[in-house]
Amino acid sequence: MLATARQEVLRDALLPAVAAVDPNSLSAEIIKYVPSKARQALQAAGIRDEHVFALPSVLEQRPTLLGYYRLLLGVSQKQFYHARTGLRRFKVMETGNTIRPADASHIGDVCSCINEAMAEMITGIEGGVTPQDVEQLPFLMLGAQFDGSWRTQIGSQATKGVFSALKEIIDATGTNYLESEDGYSLTLLNSSGRKITVALAADPDVVIVEDIQGTAHTKVAIEIKGGTDQSNAHNRAGEAEKSHQKARLGNAGDFWTIISIAGMDLNVLKQESPTTRQWFDVTEVQKREGAGWGELASAVMIAIGI
Repeated sequence: MLATARQEVLRDALLPAVAAVDPNSLSAEIIKYVPSKARQALQAAGIRDEHVFALPSVLEQRPTLLGYYRLLLGVSQKQFYHARTGLRRFKVMETGNTIRPADASHIGDVCSCINEAMAEMITGIEGGVTPQDVEQLPFLMLGAQFDGSWRTQIGSQATKGVFSALKEIIDATGTNYLESEDGYSLTLLNSSGRKITVALAADPDVVIVEDIQGTAHTKVAIEIKGGTDQSNAHNRAGEAEKSHQKARLGNAGDFWTIISIAGMDLNVLKQESPTTRQWFDVTEVQKREGAGWGELASAVMIAIGI
Protein backbone atom coordinates (compact mmCIF):
# COMPACT_ATOMS: atom_id res chain seq x y z
CA MET A 1 0.00 0.00 0.00
CA LEU A 2 2.77 2.41 0.92
CA ALA A 3 4.70 1.68 -2.27
CA THR A 4 1.59 2.44 -4.31
CA ALA A 5 0.91 5.63 -2.35
CA ARG A 6 4.45 6.86 -3.04
CA GLN A 7 3.79 6.57 -6.75
CA GLU A 8 0.39 8.22 -6.63
CA VAL A 9 -0.38 10.50 -3.69
CA LEU A 10 2.80 11.28 -1.78
CA ARG A 11 5.78 13.58 -2.24
CA ASP A 12 7.55 11.06 -4.48
CA ALA A 13 4.76 11.54 -7.01
CA LEU A 14 4.55 15.31 -6.55
CA LEU A 15 8.15 16.24 -7.27
CA PRO A 16 8.43 14.80 -10.81
CA ALA A 17 5.03 16.26 -11.70
CA VAL A 18 6.13 19.71 -10.58
CA ALA A 19 9.44 19.34 -12.44
CA ALA A 20 7.56 18.61 -15.67
CA VAL A 21 5.66 21.92 -15.59
CA ASP A 22 7.05 25.09 -17.17
CA PRO A 23 8.35 27.35 -14.34
CA ASN A 24 6.62 30.39 -15.82
CA SER A 25 3.29 28.56 -15.76
CA LEU A 26 3.88 27.56 -12.16
CA SER A 27 4.65 31.13 -11.14
CA ALA A 28 1.56 32.47 -12.87
CA GLU A 29 -0.69 29.86 -11.27
CA ILE A 30 0.79 30.45 -7.83
CA ILE A 31 -0.08 34.12 -8.07
CA LYS A 32 -3.58 33.29 -9.29
CA TYR A 33 -4.52 30.41 -6.98
CA VAL A 34 -2.51 30.80 -3.75
CA PRO A 35 -3.53 33.34 -1.05
CA SER A 36 -0.69 35.79 -0.43
CA LYS A 37 -0.78 35.46 3.37
CA ALA A 38 -0.20 31.72 3.11
CA ARG A 39 2.61 32.30 0.61
CA GLN A 40 4.33 34.52 3.17
CA ALA A 41 4.05 31.77 5.80
CA LEU A 42 5.64 29.25 3.44
CA GLN A 43 8.37 31.68 2.42
CA ALA A 44 9.29 32.24 6.07
CA ALA A 45 9.57 28.47 6.54
CA GLY A 46 11.58 27.91 3.35
CA ILE A 47 8.83 25.81 1.75
CA ARG A 48 8.04 26.02 -1.94
CA ASP A 49 4.45 27.04 -2.73
CA GLU A 50 3.99 24.27 -5.28
CA HIS A 51 4.81 21.65 -2.64
CA VAL A 52 1.73 22.63 -0.64
CA PHE A 53 -0.87 24.29 -2.82
CA ALA A 54 -2.88 22.71 -5.60
CA LEU A 55 -2.13 24.00 -9.08
CA PRO A 56 -4.01 23.05 -12.29
CA SER A 57 -0.87 22.33 -14.31
CA VAL A 58 0.44 19.93 -11.65
CA LEU A 59 -2.87 18.08 -11.44
CA GLU A 60 -2.94 17.85 -15.21
CA GLN A 61 0.50 16.23 -15.10
CA ARG A 62 -0.53 13.75 -12.41
CA PRO A 63 -4.27 13.70 -11.53
CA THR A 64 -3.74 11.28 -8.61
CA LEU A 65 -2.08 14.17 -6.76
CA LEU A 66 -5.52 15.41 -5.86
CA GLY A 67 -5.09 12.77 -3.17
CA TYR A 68 -1.85 14.41 -2.05
CA TYR A 69 -3.62 17.67 -1.27
CA ARG A 70 -6.49 15.80 0.38
CA LEU A 71 -4.06 13.95 2.65
CA LEU A 72 -2.15 17.12 3.44
CA LEU A 73 -5.43 18.68 4.56
CA GLY A 74 -6.13 15.62 6.72
CA VAL A 75 -9.44 14.77 5.08
CA SER A 76 -10.66 11.22 4.41
CA GLN A 77 -11.84 10.13 0.98
CA LYS A 78 -15.35 9.69 2.36
CA GLN A 79 -15.46 13.28 3.59
CA PHE A 80 -13.61 14.82 0.67
CA TYR A 81 -15.52 13.15 -2.14
CA HIS A 82 -18.93 13.72 -0.59
CA ALA A 83 -21.92 15.19 -2.39
CA ARG A 84 -21.94 18.21 -0.09
CA THR A 85 -18.39 19.21 -1.08
CA GLY A 86 -19.15 19.05 -4.80
CA LEU A 87 -15.98 16.99 -5.29
CA ARG A 88 -17.48 13.53 -5.76
CA ARG A 89 -17.17 13.76 -9.54
CA PHE A 90 -13.41 14.34 -9.23
CA LYS A 91 -12.65 11.16 -7.27
CA VAL A 92 -11.63 9.46 -10.52
CA MET A 93 -8.61 11.77 -10.58
CA GLU A 94 -7.19 10.20 -7.42
CA THR A 95 -8.32 6.66 -8.08
CA GLY A 96 -7.94 6.49 -11.86
CA ASN A 97 -5.28 9.11 -12.64
CA THR A 98 -7.55 10.72 -15.19
CA ILE A 99 -9.39 13.98 -15.73
CA ARG A 100 -12.66 13.53 -17.54
CA PRO A 101 -13.21 16.00 -20.42
CA ALA A 102 -16.33 17.39 -18.72
CA ASP A 103 -14.29 18.18 -15.58
CA ALA A 104 -11.22 19.72 -17.21
CA SER A 105 -12.58 23.26 -17.18
CA HIS A 106 -13.32 23.04 -13.43
CA ILE A 107 -9.84 22.07 -12.21
CA GLY A 108 -9.01 25.68 -11.44
CA ASP A 109 -12.11 25.96 -9.25
CA VAL A 110 -11.11 22.78 -7.43
CA CYS A 111 -7.67 24.26 -6.77
CA SER A 112 -9.16 27.49 -5.46
CA CYS A 113 -11.37 25.61 -3.00
CA ILE A 114 -8.55 23.36 -1.80
CA ASN A 115 -6.14 26.26 -1.44
CA GLU A 116 -8.57 28.31 0.59
CA ALA A 117 -8.76 25.51 3.14
CA MET A 118 -5.01 24.85 2.86
CA ALA A 119 -4.21 28.49 3.56
CA GLU A 120 -6.38 28.42 6.66
CA MET A 121 -4.55 25.36 7.90
CA ILE A 122 -1.05 26.64 7.08
CA THR A 123 -1.55 30.00 8.73
CA GLY A 124 -3.26 28.42 11.73
CA ILE A 125 -0.39 26.13 12.76
CA GLU A 126 0.87 27.33 16.12
CA GLY A 127 4.50 28.39 15.94
CA GLY A 128 4.44 28.39 12.15
CA VAL A 129 4.51 25.65 9.56
CA THR A 130 7.71 23.65 9.07
CA PRO A 131 9.02 21.45 6.24
CA GLN A 132 8.53 18.46 8.54
CA ASP A 133 4.83 19.33 8.82
CA VAL A 134 4.40 19.25 5.06
CA GLU A 135 6.31 15.99 4.78
CA GLN A 136 4.60 14.19 7.65
CA LEU A 137 1.02 15.49 7.79
CA PRO A 138 -0.19 13.27 4.90
CA PHE A 139 0.81 10.16 6.85
CA LEU A 140 -1.67 10.93 9.62
CA MET A 141 -4.62 10.41 7.30
CA LEU A 142 -2.89 7.81 5.15
CA GLY A 143 -2.46 5.52 8.15
CA ALA A 144 -6.18 5.59 8.87
CA GLN A 145 -6.88 5.06 5.17
CA PHE A 146 -4.59 2.01 5.09
CA ASP A 147 -6.29 0.59 8.16
CA GLY A 148 -9.71 1.00 6.56
CA SER A 149 -8.52 -0.57 3.31
CA TRP A 150 -7.00 -3.51 5.16
CA ARG A 151 -10.17 -4.11 7.13
CA THR A 152 -12.17 -3.97 3.89
CA GLN A 153 -9.86 -6.57 2.36
CA ILE A 154 -10.29 -8.82 5.39
CA GLY A 155 -14.06 -8.50 5.12
CA SER A 156 -14.06 -9.15 1.39
CA GLN A 157 -11.87 -12.23 1.74
CA ALA A 158 -14.05 -13.57 4.55
CA THR A 159 -17.21 -13.07 2.49
CA LYS A 160 -15.75 -14.90 -0.50
CA GLY A 161 -14.52 -17.67 1.80
CA VAL A 162 -17.93 -18.14 3.36
CA PHE A 163 -19.62 -18.16 -0.04
CA SER A 164 -17.22 -20.90 -1.14
CA ALA A 165 -18.10 -22.80 2.03
CA LEU A 166 -21.80 -22.54 1.24
CA LYS A 167 -21.12 -23.90 -2.24
CA GLU A 168 -19.21 -26.83 -0.76
CA ILE A 169 -22.17 -27.64 1.48
CA ILE A 170 -24.51 -27.67 -1.51
CA ASP A 171 -22.06 -29.54 -3.75
CA ALA A 172 -21.82 -32.31 -1.15
CA THR A 173 -25.51 -33.11 -1.71
CA GLY A 174 -24.95 -33.78 -5.41
CA THR A 175 -27.45 -31.08 -6.33
CA ASN A 176 -27.34 -29.83 -9.91
CA TYR A 177 -27.43 -26.11 -10.55
CA LEU A 178 -30.01 -24.58 -12.87
CA GLU A 179 -27.56 -21.97 -14.07
CA SER A 180 -23.81 -22.11 -14.51
CA GLU A 181 -21.99 -21.10 -11.36
CA ASP A 182 -20.50 -17.61 -11.88
CA GLY A 183 -18.69 -17.13 -8.61
CA TYR A 184 -21.36 -14.75 -7.32
CA SER A 185 -24.55 -16.81 -7.20
CA LEU A 186 -25.84 -20.39 -7.18
CA THR A 187 -29.33 -21.32 -8.40
CA LEU A 188 -30.96 -24.71 -7.86
CA LEU A 189 -34.27 -26.47 -7.28
CA ASN A 190 -34.99 -27.62 -3.74
CA SER A 191 -36.88 -30.77 -2.79
CA SER A 192 -40.17 -28.89 -3.13
CA GLY A 193 -39.35 -27.89 -6.68
CA ARG A 194 -38.87 -24.25 -5.82
CA LYS A 195 -36.03 -22.19 -7.22
CA ILE A 196 -33.44 -21.21 -4.63
CA THR A 197 -30.61 -18.74 -5.18
CA VAL A 198 -27.63 -18.26 -2.88
CA ALA A 199 -25.86 -15.06 -3.85
CA LEU A 200 -23.30 -12.52 -2.78
CA ALA A 201 -24.92 -9.17 -2.08
CA ALA A 202 -23.86 -5.73 -0.92
CA ASP A 203 -25.91 -5.42 2.26
CA PRO A 204 -26.31 -8.05 3.67
CA ASP A 205 -23.24 -9.93 2.45
CA VAL A 206 -25.02 -13.12 1.32
CA VAL A 207 -28.69 -13.90 0.78
CA ILE A 208 -30.65 -17.09 0.30
CA VAL A 209 -33.63 -16.26 -1.87
CA GLU A 210 -36.60 -18.47 -2.73
CA ASP A 211 -38.77 -17.94 -5.80
CA ILE A 212 -42.45 -18.45 -4.93
CA GLN A 213 -44.75 -18.14 -7.93
CA GLY A 214 -42.42 -15.69 -9.61
CA THR A 215 -41.85 -13.54 -6.52
CA ALA A 216 -38.46 -13.49 -4.80
CA HIS A 217 -38.51 -13.94 -1.03
CA THR A 218 -35.34 -13.53 1.02
CA LYS A 219 -35.32 -16.53 3.32
CA VAL A 220 -32.01 -15.74 5.00
CA ALA A 221 -29.85 -12.64 5.27
CA ILE A 222 -26.26 -13.46 6.23
CA GLU A 223 -23.80 -10.92 7.60
CA ILE A 224 -20.11 -11.88 7.59
CA LYS A 225 -17.47 -10.20 9.75
CA GLY A 226 -13.94 -11.38 9.07
CA GLY A 227 -12.02 -9.47 11.74
CA THR A 228 -10.78 -11.46 14.71
CA ASP A 229 -9.50 -8.75 17.07
CA GLN A 230 -11.62 -8.89 20.21
CA SER A 231 -11.34 -5.16 20.86
CA ASN A 232 -13.52 -4.40 17.84
CA ALA A 233 -15.90 -7.36 18.11
CA HIS A 234 -18.79 -5.36 19.53
CA ASN A 235 -18.53 -2.81 16.74
CA ARG A 236 -18.67 -5.63 14.19
CA ALA A 237 -21.75 -7.06 15.86
CA GLY A 238 -23.34 -3.61 15.83
CA GLU A 239 -22.61 -3.27 12.12
CA ALA A 240 -24.22 -6.66 11.52
CA GLU A 241 -27.30 -5.49 13.39
CA LYS A 242 -27.64 -2.42 11.17
CA SER A 243 -27.51 -4.61 8.08
CA HIS A 244 -30.05 -7.03 9.50
CA GLN A 245 -32.38 -4.19 10.38
CA LYS A 246 -32.33 -3.12 6.72
CA ALA A 247 -32.91 -6.70 5.60
CA ARG A 248 -35.82 -7.02 7.99
CA LEU A 249 -37.43 -3.96 6.45
CA GLY A 250 -37.02 -5.77 3.15
CA ASN A 251 -39.04 -8.68 4.60
CA ALA A 252 -36.15 -11.10 5.06
CA GLY A 253 -37.25 -14.11 7.07
CA ASP A 254 -34.15 -15.18 8.99
CA PHE A 255 -30.92 -13.51 10.04
CA TRP A 256 -27.51 -15.13 10.51
CA THR A 257 -24.23 -13.57 11.58
CA ILE A 258 -20.89 -15.25 10.88
CA ILE A 259 -18.35 -13.60 13.17
CA SER A 260 -15.36 -14.39 15.37
CA ILE A 261 -16.84 -15.86 18.55
CA ALA A 262 -13.70 -17.30 20.15
CA GLY A 263 -13.00 -15.62 23.47
CA MET A 264 -16.22 -13.63 23.33
CA ASP A 265 -19.32 -13.78 25.52
CA LEU A 266 -22.00 -14.78 23.02
CA ASN A 267 -24.68 -13.32 25.26
CA VAL A 268 -23.04 -9.92 24.96
CA LEU A 269 -22.85 -10.23 21.16
CA LYS A 270 -26.53 -11.11 21.14
CA GLN A 271 -27.23 -7.84 22.91
CA GLU A 272 -25.31 -6.00 20.19
CA SER A 273 -27.35 -7.70 17.44
CA PRO A 274 -30.71 -8.87 18.79
CA THR A 275 -31.99 -9.40 15.24
CA THR A 276 -29.45 -12.16 14.61
CA ARG A 277 -31.13 -15.53 15.13
CA GLN A 278 -28.18 -17.80 14.47
CA TRP A 279 -24.48 -17.22 15.17
CA PHE A 280 -21.55 -19.06 13.57
CA ASP A 281 -17.83 -18.72 14.20
CA VAL A 282 -16.10 -17.31 11.11
CA THR A 283 -12.80 -19.11 11.74
CA GLU A 284 -14.50 -22.49 12.03
CA VAL A 285 -16.48 -21.86 8.87
CA GLN A 286 -13.40 -20.81 6.91
CA LYS A 287 -11.43 -23.85 8.14
CA ARG A 288 -14.40 -26.19 7.57
CA GLU A 289 -14.08 -27.65 11.04
CA GLY A 290 -15.54 -27.34 14.50
CA ALA A 291 -19.05 -26.88 15.83
CA GLY A 292 -19.63 -23.70 13.85
CA TRP A 293 -18.99 -25.45 10.55
CA GLY A 294 -21.32 -28.33 11.37
CA GLU A 295 -24.05 -25.98 12.58
CA LEU A 296 -23.81 -23.88 9.43
CA ALA A 297 -24.02 -26.93 7.18
CA SER A 298 -27.19 -28.09 8.93
CA ALA A 299 -28.74 -24.62 8.84
CA VAL A 300 -28.02 -24.22 5.12
CA MET A 301 -29.60 -27.59 4.29
CA ILE A 302 -32.74 -26.64 6.20
CA ALA A 303 -32.95 -23.13 4.72
CA ILE A 304 -32.49 -24.34 1.15
CA GLY A 305 -34.72 -27.36 1.59
CA ILE A 306 -32.52 -30.15 0.27
